[in-house]
Amino acid sequence: MTDSSPPGQVIFSYQDWLAAYPAFVGHVSAGQAESFFQLAELILNNTGRSPVRDMTRRRTLLWLLVAHQAQLFATETPAQSGEATGSPPAAPPVGRVASATRGAVSITLDGSTLPRQAGWFSQTQYGLIFWQATAPLRQMRFLPGQAHPAYLWP
Repeated sequence: MTDSSPPGQVIFSYQDWLAAYPAFVGHVSAGQAESFFQLAELILNNTGRSPVRDMTRRRTLLWLLVAHQAQLFATETPAQSGEATGSPPAAPPVGRVASATRGAVSITLDGSTLPRQAGWFSQTQYGLIFWQATAPLRQMRFLPGQAHPAYLWP
């Protein structure tokens, strides 16, 4: 999204990402975030052939994936890097509260309305937002064109 970025590709900016997700300031190093961005590009195509044509929307989706991974995987401590100051904050509960009790504190969350494929995404609020925002991408797309004759084998 800068002048030096390849056409149709979002370039990761650590400082801009931290500004958008301040919960990770001091918890995720630039190296970790860049690594998470590269993994995010495996999940969401970040080329000119991406199904998400709007660059701002694609950046938002990729950054959600980075935040999701940071919440799940960032474990850097001060001893490992001068940039990070410990694990990221604990993930808040994600899902619909099915039941709650006070004595001895218990809570049950329900994500049964989500398909099985959403399991990994539903572990953090960032992943669940990504899952919901990309719902239109998981639907069949019909491309009108010429009918193809049936091919009988052999």
